[in-house]
Parts: sequence; C-alpha cells; structure tokens
Amino acid sequence: MSTIDEIKAKIDIVDLVSEAGVKLRHAGKNYTGFCPFHDNKHTPAFVVWPESGTWRCFGQCNEGGDIFKFVMKREGLDFKDALQKLADRAGVKVESLQREAPQVKEAHERLRLLLEDVIIYYRTHLFNNKEILTYLREKRKLTDATIETFGLGYAPHGYDNLLKQFLPKGYSEQELIDAGMLSVRDADTSASRHSDTHSFDRFRNRIMIPIRDENGRMAGFGARIVDPNDIPKFLNSPETPIFTKGHLLYGLDRARKPIRVADQAVIVEGYLDVIALHQAGYENVVSPMGTALTEDQLRLLKKSTRRIVLALDPDTAGQKAVLRGLDAARSAMDREGELGFDARGLLRNEARLQADLRVASMPDDLDPDEIVARDKDEWKRLIESAKPIVTHVMDSLAVGQNLNDAKVKNQIAAQVLPLIEDLPNALERDTYRQALARMLKVDERALMSTQSQVPVMRRRPRGTTQTSQADKSVVAVNPNLKIESYCLGVLLRRPDLLYRLDKNFQEFGLSTLAVEDFEYTDHQLLFSVVRLAVEQDQKDHHHYVMSHLPETINDLSKELVSQIEKLEPVEDKILEDLLARFIDLRRANAMINNNQLRFLQEEDQQQGGANIKMYQEQNLQLAKLIHSLDQAKRKLSLKRQA
Repeated sequence: MSTIDEIKAKIDIVDLVSEAGVKLRHAGKNYTGFCPFHDNKHTPAFVVWPESGTWRCFGQCNEGGDIFKFVMKREGLDFKDALQKLADRAGVKVESLQREAPQVKEAHERLRLLLEDVIIYYRTHLFNNKEILTYLREKRKLTDATIETFGLGYAPHGYDNLLKQFLPKGYSEQELIDAGMLSVRDADTSASRHSDTHSFDRFRNRIMIPIRDENGRMAGFGARIVDPNDIPKFLNSPETPIFTKGHLLYGLDRARKPIRVADQAVIVEGYLDVIALHQAGYENVVSPMGTALTEDQLRLLKKSTRRIVLALDPDTAGQKAVLRGLDAARSAMDREGELGFDARGLLRNEARLQADLRVASMPDDLDPDEIVARDKDEWKRLIESAKPIVTHVMDSLAVGQNLNDAKVKNQIAAQVLPLIEDLPNALERDTYRQALARMLKVDERALMSTQSQVPVMRRRPRGTTQTSQADKSVVAVNPNLKIESYCLGVLLRRPDLLYRLDKNFQEFGLSTLAVEDFEYTDHQLLFSVVRLAVEQDQKDHHHYVMSHLPETINDLSKELVSQIEKLEPVEDKILEDLLARFIDLRRANAMINNNQLRFLQEEDQQQGGANIKMYQEQNLQLAKLIHSLDQAKRKLSLKRQA
C-alpha cells in the first residue's frame, strides 16, 4: 500500500472539508454546500462524494478533485506540501515517500538475491531427504510440481550450515543476519554450546517455505517443524529491512490475478493450506502467516477485491475466543500458527474499507487442506455458504447453549449487540437485531431496551473535534479508480501509445486526453509527466518518464506498472482496450456529473431558479458529450469486429 493510498484511506473528506469552514448537508449518499473557492452564497453547487473521496464545484469554479487537490487549492500548496500536511494529519510517516537511496536499494536487492540462493540450498536438502519428501507427498498430498512451484525446501540439523555454505560465495555473516537467516547468539542458549561464532542458523530441521511480497520478490521464510516435540510449530523470519510480517500475505504474489478474476479473496491459517488449495485449483487463497489480520493486509487485498472470506480452522483459539468476549481474541495465544478472530476488529475494518467480510467455518475438525483432499468441490460449497461476521458470531455463541435460559439469552445479547451497533449502516443494524431477536425468541423491543445498557461505539458526529482513527470510515474505492490505475499503468510502460490515443479520439470527434480525465491528484501528476514525455524529442519517452517522475509519486508509478506486468495485456489489443476504457471513464464521470446537476437544478428551482440557465447549459453540454462517447464506443465496437 502506497503512502498516498494510506493517507487517502485515513482521512475522511467530509471531515476535511467541514473543518475548512464549508457547511455540508446530506443529499442522498453525498453532501452539498457552498463552494469555498468563489463568492456564491445563493446556490449550494459544491458536492462531496464520501465513497470516492472526491469533490466538485458545479458553479463558477467548475473544478474538482480529491483531498490533495482540495488542500492545494484551499491553501495554495503544491502537491508535495499538501502531501506532507495531510500525512501529518493522518499520522502517516513520510519517510516512505522519499526515494530509496541507491545504496540502500542495492543492499536490499542483495538480501533478496541471498534469499533466492538460500531457496536453492534448502531445496537441494529437501530432495535428498526421503522422509520429508514422503511426508509432503503422502501426508500433505503435494505433487512434485507443486513442491517445485512454491519452492519448498528443508533446513537440515546444525547451527553453522549457512555460514559454511554462503561465506565462500561472497556473502557476509552480517548479510545473513540482516536477511533473517542467522540469529545472534545469546549466551544462555543451547546454540552457544555448539558454535564458536556469535551467530547460528535460525532454522534447523524444518520444512522451509519461501515468502514473497505481492510483487513476487523474496522477503523471508516460514518454517514448519518436522519433529513434533519442537516448538514453536511454525517459525517465521524475524523483522528485517525486507520482511514485515504484518504487511505481507503469503501466496498473494500468485493469488492476485485469481482474486481479481473471482472478485473474492479467501484467507486461511497456514502456508500448507494455501499450497494445497492452489494445487486443487483454488488459487484466490492467501494466509496472514499465523497472525491476527492487520489492516495493512486487508488493504493489500482491497486492491483486487472487496469480497473477503475468512476460513477458520476448527481448532484455533480464534474460534474459542468468540466465547471469551470477542475483543481480545488473541489474549490467550502464546504461540504462532493460530489465526486470531477479533469480530469487532474485523467489523471496523469492514466499515473502514467498505468491504464485504465473511466467515466460513471448517466442518468435522478438518483443516482446509484436509477438506480439499476429501472432496475438492466441498471447499467451493463452504466458501459460497460463508456467513457475515455478525451471523457467524451469533451462531457460534448459540452452539450448545440452552436458548430458553434467560441468563443465556442475556449473555449472548450482551456480546452481540455491541457488534451490531458498530455497523455503520442502519438497515444492517435493524436486520441483525431482528435476526438476534428471532434466534433468542424475544421481542425486538426487549433487545432495544437491553441495548441502552450496553456500551456501544458509534461514529463521532461530523464537525466535532478529537477524531479516533479506529472509528473513521475511510474512503471506498471509486469504481473508476481501477480504470484510471490500469490506463496509467499502461501509459507509464508505453508512453508512445498516447500519440495514437489522441489521434483516435480526434477521429471520433472527441478532445484529446488531458489531466481532467483523471479524478485523483496523484494520477493527474503522473499523466502530466507522460504528456511531457511525448511532447519532447530529446530523450526516449519511457526514459523521460522514469527520470522526471516527482519523488512523491515514484512508488505509485512502480505499483501501477507492476500491476500491468502481472496482467500481461495482449499487445495487438492494447490500443483498442485503452480507447474503450478511457471512453468508459469519460462516460461514467459525465453520468455522475449529469445526475448531480439534475439534483442541483431541481433544488435551485425550488429556491427561485436563479441559476437555472447555468445548469441547463451544463446539462446540455454533458448530454452532447455522452452522445459523442456512445457513438465513439459503437465505432470502436464495429472496428473490433471488422
């Protein structure tokens, strides 16, 4: 997740605009008010869309944008200063915005190269160990192709294997430590009795599982015990310059495209569950590597889907935690390898991310890999029948309980009602209250009475001070954001396509591409560089783009290009695909503006119609634009069929 995305996610545009002195009022899902950028106190032509985190003035300004554009225009700042200001507000560190120093980047790349070499070393030991191979093949039902694909290996017994193997290859002891492969000796450890060095192999007699980031770059290892008496059952790489467990999801590098195709991500507990499910054809599966889910991990998934299923193992402490109060799901966990279930935390993430989080419970005390081995189709049915979080909690609390006992009813209500009240949507709250009343066989009014005695966490009223980030509802993804991101990714990779796009747009009777075609400030900045690149003739277009990107959006550009490289667009269809997407983008924006204008026009008529002519002219222009775009789309369709 880029720093820019994190800032957007943590700052509510309605709060930001309100604090700037703009009085906003509800208008359906949106907010309207008087534009702060020009003198007009008669018509509330300033509109804020909370779901996309954007704003627009339909009056004299006729401008719009996101939170960055608002601050830039309001306070006369450039993007870098606006970014710093909003980063401070959001509590986001700006160090990640700075371009990685060449020497640091080189050091990190060397650590990744070292880890790639370690994979080969561990793999060699695996294929020389028949016992471990037999376990993976027969007990875990993994094919040799799967073992090879996921780079599984084996760390042999011993404390100085890696030093002996990699020092002669030119790697230093410190590099092995920095990569998380060696642990520094503690005088009290048994390792000190077996080694004369100040460090020793972190992983010994374990099945080794390479962990890559979402872009496929090596980050670290997960290691599973071979000897059942060893502890812990799972051991991960320590925190290193390239490995932060809470920011990674195991298997995401392979699952990103399948997640997009399925429009759903499934989260399971273990590495071997992920591997077995991928082998069975369920490739939209990832794992948080034995930790409670973090918001950063969910945001990684949010880039590809908002439909997420948490598939809980039957014996995890997470399941039992439901009965212990829900808020401290991991309080009793003293070992890795157990996925925490924090219902309230998940609900808050669901609200902040505007996601659809569901829970699927595994039957018959089976793990996911065992289920798919028993019946491959059963896994599909289990995921399809996943329940919303609140429903899952209600059902879990009711298992084995006497629901005719008044005290039991009161205990369940006391645990479920706070969850229901955390939900931001009034309709969902009412629906779940009714479901809880039916389950407990009580009158819903009794629950409403109980509710007043239960401490609840409701969203802070707008306009008040002292905001809590935990209660923030963050920007949802604008449906157009994916289109913008895709188009920019292609243009950053192939700036030369802009010439041909402009030519086609002119042939369709449409204006050439401009920064106004993009809704987000960072996207506008990126497109500006692409436009400058094709308008100069001194440097290669791609080289110009890469060397002139503002430091603040360098990470974003890499992310967009990386996403395109994963998609691998068909070469002879790229231009037509871009044309279609840009046409769709313009039409979607035109329709949004057209619908909002009609609302403003009706409101203006009720107040005397002082600006009716202006709105009519804008509506007419939009109608012409929509008609031209529809004609262009038809021509493009005919061209494709020819």
